[in-house]
Amino acid sequence: MSENPRIVWHAQSVSKEHRFERNGHGGCVVWFTGLSGSGKSTVANVVDKMLFDRGAQTFLLDGDNVRHGLCAGPNLLEPVHGPDFAKRFGLGFGPQDREENIRRVGAITELFASAGMICLTAFVSPYRIDRNRVRSWVESSGNGCFLEVFVNTPLEICIARDPKGLYQQAIEGKIKNFTGISDPYEAPDSPDLELAGGTQPPEQLAAQVIQLLTDRKILAK
Repeated sequence: MSENPRIVWHAQSVSKEHRFERNGHGGCVVWFTGLSGSGKSTVANVVDKMLFDRGAQTFLLDGDNVRHGLCAGPNLLEPVHGPDFAKRFGLGFGPQDREENIRRVGAITELFASAGMICLTAFVSPYRIDRNRVRSWVESSGNGCFLEVFVNTPLEICIARDPKGLYQQAIEGKIKNFTGISDPYEAPDSPDLELAGGTQPPEQLAAQVIQLLTDRKILAK
């Protein structure tokens, strides 16, 4: 709760029960986490399509996509807003930048969940504390649940895939602060679901996520 008397919380007349009745499902954040190249985005996209085909209200936030706008870096902000603005608000990939990246995204996911939607995210989000903060934020609102899905793909498979050529550049020292090479990845202690990435097709992994949503009564059977 803000201590600024000019900022107050306004109650809304449409409740989560109203939204559930309209949408046929509850509001929720499904947070995919894992190394770059683990298959997070691929599986999340399949889940999104499965939910869409069922008539669910969903939206997918992808780590790369938000870096073009909401969490843009200084290089994108400077041409439009100038160097001072870009330095203050642009996000890189250092620890504090990653923290702010996930904080911004977490705020958006809470809004989606409060709107009764199923918000899917695909972010490396390497630090447990940042993911746990989003969980606390979403769950404390009382308008949705938070489900952490760990796409557990071995590093060697991620390196072999290397769809963007980033691992090789990180190994050569051309990219700093790269998770799994020069920066740590903190795996979830107790994810709501752990997917064995690299061993099954994306459709089979996505089906496990749909089953989780059903088991948690977000989706009707």
